[in-house]
Amino acid sequence: MAGTSSVLVDDSTYSKLERKLYSLEGVMCLLSGVAIFSLMVLAVISVGGRNAIGQPLPGYVDFIEQVLPMIAFLGIAYTQREGGHIRMDILVGKLKGRALWLAEIIIVFFMIVLMVLLVWGSFEHFLRAINFDAPLWSNDSSVDLNIPLWPAKLLVPISFGVLTLRLCLQFYGYVMAFVRNETLPVGLPLIKDAAAQAAEEAMSVSGGAVDKEQN
Repeated sequence: MAGTSSVLVDDSTYSKLERKLYSLEGVMCLLSGVAIFSLMVLAVISVGGRNAIGQPLPGYVDFIEQVLPMIAFLGIAYTQREGGHIRMDILVGKLKGRALWLAEIIIVFFMIVLMVLLVWGSFEHFLRAINFDAPLWSNDSSVDLNIPLWPAKLLVPISFGVLTLRLCLQFYGYVMAFVRNETLPVGLPLIKDAAAQAAEEAMSVSGGAVDKEQN
């Protein structure tokens, strides 16, 4: 979603826990952004070396193998918190009250089941790559520079684990919203229709234009 976050906060214990997890998700998202920037720098160095001295950056593909999991996975929990993942709101977006919260409970429940399976599977994949008796604890390394791949593979179950925690918090929040029949529950991404999103984006753009004119 564009503009400000659609997640409400208050002084409740649930909201405090949600915000602490959000802080962790923000750090992980920042690391993902740093990884993207570092990959851009490595690309410039590699292309520049090829054009200038006919020698690209040695092990460029190896570095990509290490960085890509950070780019692909570290930001998924943050995006879930902000309600930014692609989803089909054609039906759910028309629901209100307890019907909406019940639909969200069912959706998040199956997401938790899926993520638990993915955490288990990705962690097993990590265990196959690490060996404490081998050099650099590695059973699996990159082709050119022999960089151990287990740190990159460990990022996947960690990222999925944080996402699972986020989904568990949201599941609890939706259950409480259903029980209390809340209109604007705390700690949950609120669904916005197309008109509301368009108005928010327009306000964001116009606000930026006003700030530039004032400066």
